[in-house]
Amino acid sequence: MAVQVSIVETSSLGDRSYLASDGRVAIVIDPQRDIDRVMYLAGALGVRITHVLETHIHNDYVSGGLDIARITGAQYLVAAADEVRFERTPVSDGDQVIVSDLLRLRVIGTPGHTFHHLSYVLDEATGGGWRPAGVFTGGSLLFGTTGRTDLLGEQHAHELAHHQHASAKRLADLLPDGAEVWPTHGFGSFCSASQSDAPESTIGREKEKNQVLRLVADDFVTETLAGLDAYPAYYAHMGVQNLAGPAQVDLTPVTRADAAELRERMAEGEWVVDLRHRKAYAASHLAGTVSLGLDGPMATWLGWLIEWRVPITLLAETPQQVADAQRELVRIGIDRPAAQATGKAEQWAADPGQLRELRMSDFVALAAAREGHVPAGLPGADVVLDVRMTNEWRTSHIDGAVHIPLPDLPQRLVDVPDGAVWVHCGSGYRATAAGSLLANAGREVVVINDTFDQAKTAGLKTVTAA
Repeated sequence: MAVQVSIVETSSLGDRSYLASDGRVAIVIDPQRDIDRVMYLAGALGVRITHVLETHIHNDYVSGGLDIARITGAQYLVAAADEVRFERTPVSDGDQVIVSDLLRLRVIGTPGHTFHHLSYVLDEATGGGWRPAGVFTGGSLLFGTTGRTDLLGEQHAHELAHHQHASAKRLADLLPDGAEVWPTHGFGSFCSASQSDAPESTIGREKEKNQVLRLVADDFVTETLAGLDAYPAYYAHMGVQNLAGPAQVDLTPVTRADAAELRERMAEGEWVVDLRHRKAYAASHLAGTVSLGLDGPMATWLGWLIEWRVPITLLAETPQQVADAQRELVRIGIDRPAAQATGKAEQWAADPGQLRELRMSDFVALAAAREGHVPAGLPGADVVLDVRMTNEWRTSHIDGAVHIPLPDLPQRLVDVPDGAVWVHCGSGYRATAAGSLLANAGREVVVINDTFDQAKTAGLKTVTAA
């Protein structure tokens, strides 16, 4: 039987984990913390997990590798140079691991994303020896890009970018064009220098498309570092947990809170997060809550916005939505929400006066308002606030808009000029989160629930940052 590689997608964080098997035994690569998905897949395939591989100490999520190894008895392969505080099988560049009579791993040192980053070539047996089926590249060679090199600190970014270039070249020289590339990052993760340009790839394709294999080292380093944007603040906590050895996950239901308790929690400065779709939030929500719907990357933005370890209460329409949110949050080390409540917004209010609406509109209405033709029921557009990331702003933004990236907004509310604020992002998701923060600060807000490409269509003048 040929090697079978299954993808375990974590789209909310933009990462992939893998389970590769020969039909009898399996290896797991870079698993997320909620390991039941991997365990279920192994059971469905009827294979036994014998090895768990980490390409690097992750910065964007808490690993489930140690937990899988504990449960299955599998060997846990982690770079020997990483000073972890748990038992593992230390591996280094040049090591070979025989998985079965059909599968073999070759360990390749590929520093760049981190100093001790490893890639793993997966060889499958042929009649005359071994054939490389592909390579698990973690945060090294990605689809059309590479992993970013500044997560260990700006002081290391330049050196690691040079390592990243050399590592990618080494993989391209070592492997045949037909070898598959199986990266962990690149599908929305902020660990990527940019996002993947394809759903799958090979070494041959990367030679044609990837700038890391087309540019000389100095040009690659300059271009890569110039394109890096901010990354989530919670990354500072992920590596620490992964080096220590993460605790086991508890996804059991959390304590329910009634309307009086919700009021008390908000009065004490805790975060109460509304997980419903932004349109439901806009129609009616509990005053003082923050909108971060499950239809978007809730965990990423929540983990980025909050002060670490601040208690979080979750509001949703159904218990399943709360359970889904818990799963998302444990992946970034937020283990147990303080409380939860489900149902309708009016059930969460101790009195009707606690319920609020959040006005929504679009770029056509904004264009009209800026021309003095304010749509009925909306305030004038005194301030246009763009909460997209810096690279988005530089590419194109509305002339005269104020720019404060969403992650900076909680600390920069005083920087928003006086007057009614029309806030936008790229789609409406981040704008609604920003709108809820502004409304909680007593500002008059209109959320532009529209895609940014409609701004120019609506007649708004857009410019590029110098």
